[in-house]
Amino acid sequence: MREAMLYEGLSDGKVRCNLCNRRCLIPSGSTGFCRVRRNVDGRLYSLVYGRAVAANVDPIEKKPLYHYRPGSAVMSIATVSCNFRCLFCDNWVLSQEEEIMGKSLPPEAVVELAVKYSCDGVSYTYTEPTIFFEYAYDTARLAKQRGLFNTFVTNGYMTPEAVEAIRPYLNAATVDFKGSANPRFYREFMSVPSPEPIFETLRALRQAGVFVEVTDLVVTKHGDSLEDAYTLASRVKEILGSETPFHLLRFHPDYQLIDVPPTPIETLERAAEKAMEAGLRHVYLGNVPGHRLEHTYCPSCGRVVIERWGFDVTGLSLKDSRCASCGRQLNIVGPAKPQLRSRWASLI
Repeated sequence: MREAMLYEGLSDGKVRCNLCNRRCLIPSGSTGFCRVRRNVDGRLYSLVYGRAVAANVDPIEKKPLYHYRPGSAVMSIATVSCNFRCLFCDNWVLSQEEEIMGKSLPPEAVVELAVKYSCDGVSYTYTEPTIFFEYAYDTARLAKQRGLFNTFVTNGYMTPEAVEAIRPYLNAATVDFKGSANPRFYREFMSVPSPEPIFETLRALRQAGVFVEVTDLVVTKHGDSLEDAYTLASRVKEILGSETPFHLLRFHPDYQLIDVPPTPIETLERAAEKAMEAGLRHVYLGNVPGHRLEHTYCPSCGRVVIERWGFDVTGLSLKDSRCASCGRQLNIVGPAKPQLRSRWASLI
């Protein structure tokens, strides 16, 4: 166990965790909603520090991050559990696991693996990095010292205090919405009171100078409202700007929603049209290999500047983050390079 960050002890022996917006009030001997932070005699401890259940070399496009260091390889790690209870989670074997498990992989070992496998950065992903914050924090600090960048793939429910704590070490984040941030969908399918704190996280990340991309899982029948897609895209534009990459992800049946069919491509395409109508200039479709909206287009001349197939970067037409055709400066953090599939590896 490792003593937690960002908590406060109360006079009655309870503690309040201030890492995510649930701000759990935890009696002695109990854990918070995430199941991996325990109050032991008035002190809060992380039960999953250094206990990885996944460690893989991934393309950064898998996160998805399309505009931050395109073509990079990232060491991706996770621990068990989550602070959401999504009925459709495709990583439910990890995120909904109640037993504390995992291979001992301390921060130093994560960074050494990243260097050994020629990774460009480290990504804290698969489950929610907020719930293994101390592990991520220490790893990110060491990774930065070795010249690696750090990225979070997060549900965005972290507190402003958590954003401020990780700010010196976090380079980029993918913030994942589901069901276009419909409040009813969050309550019924995710056990989350409201998506509103996530928008505050977007503001905090931008203020902290973290590069942000946004995803939206479009869930057939239950979370596929075009009106909601337009509203979410409008709020993303308002908070982060029109150049923000916005990924509409295709739902596939999983966990407890196996009777719900995959999102029709036509639904995703209509949602993409709504996002563009809202003013977003870089709208993508995810989990649809070969679709034209996997590519990055120059908003000025319309030329393809990054060509993709799934997670592969198959072509580049960039010069120092500018369109090679018309010279327009793009919201892309380089350097960009073709993705080499041979670099992918599963280590746990």
